[in-house]
Formats: sequence, C-alpha cells, structure tokens
Amino acid sequence: MQLSKTEEQLMQYLWKLEKAFMKDLLDIYPEPKPATTTVATLLKRMIGKGFVDYKTYGTSREYFPLVKKEDYFSKHVNGLIKTFFNDSASQFASFFTRKTDLSKAELEELKAIIDNELKNK
Repeated sequence: MQLSKTEEQLMQYLWKLEKAFMKDLLDIYPEPKPATTTVATLLKRMIGKGFVDYKTYGTSREYFPLVKKEDYFSKHVNGLIKTFFNDSASQFASFFTRKTDLSKAELEELKAIIDNELKNK
C-alpha cells in the first residue's frame, strides 16, 4: 500500500519527530499550515493503511509511525527499479550516475560504498 503525496509529507514529519501530538504536527508544518481537520483526516487514513498508530492520553492522542523510513524508501526504490529499469539494478545505477548532476566527489563516495558492499559479500 502506498501513501499519497500529502500523507507522505505528514509521514516525513512523523519520522522526524518519532512521536507527536496533533499540536506538534501542526507546529512542524510550514506556513500556510493545514487545518487541524485536514491533518486529522490524513492521520485517520494513514492509520487505516497501517502506517501510523497512536496512544491515548486522556483526550489527546500521541501518534507514531509503524513503518520505518528506510523500509518505505527501499520499497519505493525497488518498485522504481522494477517498473522503469526492467528489474535491473545495474540499469538503474547507470541511469542514476549518468543523468544526475553528481560531482566527482559524490561519484567517488558511491564507488566506495559499492566497494565496501562487495567486500562484505
């Protein structure tokens, strides 16, 4: 299951805060801030999708993510590779390194990451 763009934005805030009350979420939004009812609706949908849960303290709810940011991102990258690069990580890496504006230092850093992974395999 996927999140909409607005749900994904809210999820980014929850990952950053780790747990938050409605006031905390509204505070982290830039101006113009969404209405409380809008955020409440997004949270309700995200709870229904299994991305968020909450603890109740009196009349307040403290929300927290159920899905790790890394897991969500990994699923999206793998879906992107499958859909647009014929399920080929090397085609994706080739496209990424040629079509993005990476500096020589960034490319060397990527190479070091790959070399390190090769050592660990």
